[in-house]
Formats: sequence, C-alpha cells, structure tokens
Amino acid sequence: MANEVVDHGRRRFLTATTAVVGGVGVVAAAVPFIKSWEPSARAKAAGAPVTVDISKIEPGQKVTYPWRGLPVFVVNRTKEQLDALPSQDNRLVDAKSEGSSADQQPKYAQNEYRSIKPEWLVLVGLCTHLGCVPDFVPVMKPEPFDPEWKGGFYCPCHKSRYDMAGRVYAGVPAPKNLLVPPYHFVDDKTIQVGVDPKEAG
Repeated sequence: MANEVVDHGRRRFLTATTAVVGGVGVVAAAVPFIKSWEPSARAKAAGAPVTVDISKIEPGQKVTYPWRGLPVFVVNRTKEQLDALPSQDNRLVDAKSEGSSADQQPKYAQNEYRSIKPEWLVLVGLCTHLGCVPDFVPVMKPEPFDPEWKGGFYCPCHKSRYDMAGRVYAGVPAPKNLLVPPYHFVDDKTIQVGVDPKEAG
C-alpha cells in the first residue's frame, strides 16, 4: 500500500472538477436569492413612467391617466382660460408658487401657467386638503360655490377650489396648490409622466 504510486494528474482533475461543480452549485443557489431583492414586476410597473397620447384631447378637455396609483389630470387649456389666469392672482393663496406651494411643482413648471407649454396642464388630481379627487369645472361662468368662477377644479367634499393652473384659492381648507408631477414632452403629440425633461435625454 505504501508503495502505490499517486496519480497527481487524476488528483488535480478530481479537485478541479469538485471545485467547478461546487462553484456552479453556489451560483445556482445564489441567483434566486439575489433575484428576490429585485422589485416585482408589479412594483416596477407601479413606479414606471406613463406615456400619454395628447393628440385627441380637445381644447378645454381633461383626461385622467393613472401613474403610481395616482390620478394625473392632463388638460388642454383654451386661450380664454389662459387669458383669465392673471385676473385670479389676488384671490389665490400662492399665485406665483413661491411660498407654501414652492415644492408643488418642478422648477420648469414654476411659471404663470405651471406648465412647460402654456396650453398643456399636467397635475396630480388629488386635493391638497385630504386627498379627494376634485371635479373639473372648466366653464367660465358664475357657480354656486364661486360667483366669479373662471374655470378650474372644485372639491365638493370640503369646498376647496383651484384655478385653471391648479392654484388654490384663499379661504378654503386646502393649504397648497395642486401637485405638478415630473413630466416632459416626447414630441408634440406625446407626454411622458414620471420623467423630468433633463432625465429624458
């Protein structure tokens, strides 16, 4: 027994084979474990950007799209609605979106229209009071809740009102302007909600 010749080549082969098989086993066991750290398809979809075709939205019309479980209003404002915005400034809590509502829109929407292009308004459709979905009341005429109504959003739950830029009126329960989500124009007919213009390039 002591005089038996050791086959070093076979020993190296068996050692290498065992190491390879063990390594493959470790990788095979690790893959499902690492995959479990990734967000589910449902979670990815919930946070994914939403692409919106705006080509069929008529002037004065609002269409609602879901994004991250939130209703997003896309409104094609008329020239008349845009022209009326400055006349409401003295009735609003934060007309320039510089005070309590400064965090309610990205910098590129911190303007008179609260939008990238004046006619296109993109808002998260949740009242800043208790999160109800406000009604879209676009017609510029006296309303029971506001005899000087120039179009906008009205929350019937607690009577909060917002103008056609989503700016909150003074004297209502809602404390801030409606939220403008991150968004950008893919082209003249398409908006992508959930991605800022600088991140889109």
